[in-house]
Amino acid sequence: MPVHFSLDEYRTRVARTVKAMAAADLDGLLIFAPESQYWLCGYDTFGFAMFQCLVLSGDGDLHLLTRAPDLRQAQQTSTLSDAQIQIWRDLEGVRPADQLQDLLAELGLTGKRLGIETKTPGLTAYNGDMVRDALKTERLVEASDLIAGLRRVKSPAELDCIRRAAALSDDALDAALAATRAGVSEGDILADMQGAVFRGGGDYAGNEFIIGSGEAALLCRYQSGRRVLDPQDQLTLEWSGAWRRYHAAMMRTLVIGKANDIQRRMHDAAVEALEACEAAIKPGAPMGDVFDAHARVFDAHGLTHARLNACGYGMGIAYNPIWVEFPMFYEGNPMIMEPGNAFFLHMILMDSENGLAMCWGHSTILSPTGVERLSKHTLDLVEL
Repeated sequence: MPVHFSLDEYRTRVARTVKAMAAADLDGLLIFAPESQYWLCGYDTFGFAMFQCLVLSGDGDLHLLTRAPDLRQAQQTSTLSDAQIQIWRDLEGVRPADQLQDLLAELGLTGKRLGIETKTPGLTAYNGDMVRDALKTERLVEASDLIAGLRRVKSPAELDCIRRAAALSDDALDAALAATRAGVSEGDILADMQGAVFRGGGDYAGNEFIIGSGEAALLCRYQSGRRVLDPQDQLTLEWSGAWRRYHAAMMRTLVIGKANDIQRRMHDAAVEALEACEAAIKPGAPMGDVFDAHARVFDAHGLTHARLNACGYGMGIAYNPIWVEFPMFYEGNPMIMEPGNAFFLHMILMDSENGLAMCWGHSTILSPTGVERLSKHTLDLVEL
């Protein structure tokens, strides 16, 4: 299977990373985040759940240390040659970090100043302690935000992947709308939504599709167990199409039967907040402005008690356990928004007193001329 971007694009990504490393006075980078590994060379696996490290030296040379099951994974999905792949063996008492130390010695990085990604499921606390113990002669510097920062501004080819993921999200919503009615199991709705993504050539998302009806419509996390919809019910869905590991999430609360006056008021507020947030996404503005727009609308509608303390986040490459590209839209976030950013906006209202939810959201791209909404669907209240 070929890599999904041109070799020139991968070379550009490596060159940008090397430049950022030089600016941070780093001789090398220990890359544990699967998103970073995928972005730099296309390497695509869930093998990060074990132990693997991609090493980038200051001259732009890449070397991967991983397990035997991921050898062919690296050969088939990445730009790496066989000479750039090393395998650590499964043995009782094995410490792959010791072999990482040997690899660094081969690359002339012993005792050097090395950045390390720690803010990732690709490096557990246990394995992180093992790395620090093995690399006692190296000067390890926290560098989790180095590649993550570079990835926030997407290339045109990456934005095309996000648009394709959004089209799959729309297909999944079409499937949900066709399937949702009284007497239907949540499992059937999930099957149709996920099936629409797969039939469109998409991937599993970075976390489970979130579904909840009745009381569970007030949840914004996946939970085990399926329920059958009542004649008068509510169904909250949060999902994302995934194309080449790129995501574009959406969120809806659907009403089965007829909406009551409270649900209608909540829906009106959610749509107003969503449009206010879109208007606040501007080049050069801080992400905190978007949260302020969200809070201002909901608070004016008397819904402070039902809103959350964040209203979205970045979209891009994502692996389990979550499709979030940090940081989130929260109060006071100083991160400056730039053209080429992609965001998911979610207006989540959960009124525990009345037992009602109303959650609306979709993904967007920030261009030099404004916000591109990545959904064909209207913001009209849905009653099924």
